[in-house]
Amino acid sequence: MNRKNFLRTMGTMALASPFLLEVQAAARKKSGIKPIEGSWFEFQHHSAVEGKYWNPTLEKFTAEQWDAKVKEIADAGMRYLVLLDVAIYGKSFYPTSLLPKHEMGCEDPLEVVLTAADKYGLRFFVSNGFFGEWTKPAMLMQDREVNKLRLKAMNELAEKYGHHKSFYGWYYPNETGIYGHYDDFFINYVNESSAEAAKLMPKAKTLIAPYGTRNVKADDQYVRQLEQLDVDFIAYQDEIGVEKTQVEESAGFFENLYKMHKKAAKSRLWADVEVFRFEGKVYNSALLPAPAERVIQQLEAVSPYVEKILIYQYIGMMNKPGSKAFAGHPDSTKLYTQLREHKAIK
Repeated sequence: MNRKNFLRTMGTMALASPFLLEVQAAARKKSGIKPIEGSWFEFQHHSAVEGKYWNPTLEKFTAEQWDAKVKEIADAGMRYLVLLDVAIYGKSFYPTSLLPKHEMGCEDPLEVVLTAADKYGLRFFVSNGFFGEWTKPAMLMQDREVNKLRLKAMNELAEKYGHHKSFYGWYYPNETGIYGHYDDFFINYVNESSAEAAKLMPKAKTLIAPYGTRNVKADDQYVRQLEQLDVDFIAYQDEIGVEKTQVEESAGFFENLYKMHKKAAKSRLWADVEVFRFEGKVYNSALLPAPAERVIQQLEAVSPYVEKILIYQYIGMMNKPGSKAFAGHPDSTKLYTQLREHKAIK
């Protein structure tokens, strides 16, 4: 009996057995990929044209649907969620005195998803943005008034939601493009945010996800900058979905990052694997689920070098067949099913 027929014979009672989990782990090891352990998460996609297949649906999600979506992600074996933003376009996704609020299908979606994550064993990195015009990240990282608003929001978020055991850490969404090295203002932005995070929630972890991965200059200056950055995890974007990097190039870039992170011995190296493609022109059309074959190749490329793999993103790109909280393109069930067959998710 081959493995495929054996697993069918095991049936549903075996799904939770230690033996089957060992079989799945062995299959992943043989295939050369690490499992997907987390995903970015959002209440509304920042680009209406990119999010056309799920933004209108998410806007109307009830508390029960948000709970079901978080459970669905947990059931897929993921343990980390990265909230992209708590505010955008001058409005918040939670009740606050700082900004007016987006009209959503439930009053406080942030409270709902953190409560759900408490129940289902997920860890959230909660965003400390976007306050101000998100398309101008360099400005947002240097503007004094925006910085004051950001720090006020962090204090408010910690006070309102810090009691949740799923509030694992902070994500700083004003990402920089790496052009050889980090800009000094980006390092300052990260370190100021981390200093505030340490005061508010001393045990909280911190995460960034820079782009420009292909442009990293593997030299001593970059290692020194890694030593300066006060952040626990750096999940570099593989940039396959945005068509800046070819799959066959990715492994080399992450191998260089692995060597430099090892020298710096500070931030842990994670990957932000893009599981989308564009319906038309890059950045000017809707996001669609990428072919599973490409995604598996992406996972194979980064797996030898990174500690954990996160994806951008489950929302919109993946749905369990029969989902009670479906949001995204119809092909999203196909990507979910095929990644499960490859043991990338449970």
